[in-house]
Amino acid sequence: MCFIFSDAYAQNYKELFDKATHCESIDSLTQAEKYYREALKVEPANPHNCMIFANLGRLQYRMQRYQDALQSYDFSLNLAPLSIPVLFDRASLNFEMGNTDKAYLDCCSILDVDTKNTKALFLRAYLQANKHQYNEALNDYKRLLELEPQSISGRLGLAILYQQIQKYRESVDLLNKLIAEAPDDSELYLIRAGVEKETSQFELALLDLDKAISLSPKSVNAYLLRGEILLSQKKKTMAKADFEKAIDLGASRGELLKQLKECK
Repeated sequence: MCFIFSDAYAQNYKELFDKATHCESIDSLTQAEKYYREALKVEPANPHNCMIFANLGRLQYRMQRYQDALQSYDFSLNLAPLSIPVLFDRASLNFEMGNTDKAYLDCCSILDVDTKNTKALFLRAYLQANKHQYNEALNDYKRLLELEPQSISGRLGLAILYQQIQKYRESVDLLNKLIAEAPDDSELYLIRAGVEKETSQFELALLDLDKAISLSPKSVNAYLLRGEILLSQKKKTMAKADFEKAIDLGASRGELLKQLKECK
C-alpha cells in the first residue's frame, strides 16, 4: 500500500509508522506496538489507520495476545471491510481459538470478493468437513484443485474428506500419489494406514505404521493406531507395548485404561 503524507504533522505520523514497522521487523514487538499506538494518537482519523490496526493485530498474535489481536483486526475491518488479507488473518485466528463459525463467515466474505482465493477455499472446506457439510466441502476442495492442481494441502484435505465419506478408493489413490511425491512424510503413511484400517486391510496398515514410526519415532498417533490394530488381532503383548510407548510420548494413560485392560 502506498502512503502519501502532505505536511509536517503527517510526516510525524509516517515517521512513527516507519519506526514501528522497523521494530516489528527485528522482533521488538512491544516497542513496535508503542509506536503504532503513538501514530494512532497523532492522527486518529487517518484512513491508513486500517493498516496500523492490521499490523497491531499481527504483532499481538505473535505475542499470543489473541483477544487483543481480534479487536485490532475488528478495528481494521471497520475501516476497510473488504480487506482480504485482514479477513483471512482474522479467520485464521478465530479458527485457532476455536471460533469456527466466525472463521467460516470470514472465509465466505473473502470468497464473495475473490472467488479464486485458495487459502479461503481450503480453510472453508476444512471447516465444512468438520461440520459434516460434506458436499459443500467437496465443492470447495474441487474448486481449489481446479485453481491449484498440485496443491499438497488441497489434495491431502480431499483425501481425508474421501475417507470421511467412505470413498476409500479415491482416498487411497490420492494418498498414493502424495506418498510417491513425498516418500519421507510420515504423516501420509499414518493417514493411509487409517484408511486401510477402516477397510480391514490390517497388514497393509501395519506396514504403513511401521514406516511412519521409522520416519517419526515420536509419533503418538502412529503408536496408538498400531496398538489398536494389534489388539484387534489379539496380539496383546505387542499392543500393550505400543500403548505404553504412546503414554511415554505424552498420551493420556487415563484415556487408554480400557485398551490396557484388554491387553491383559
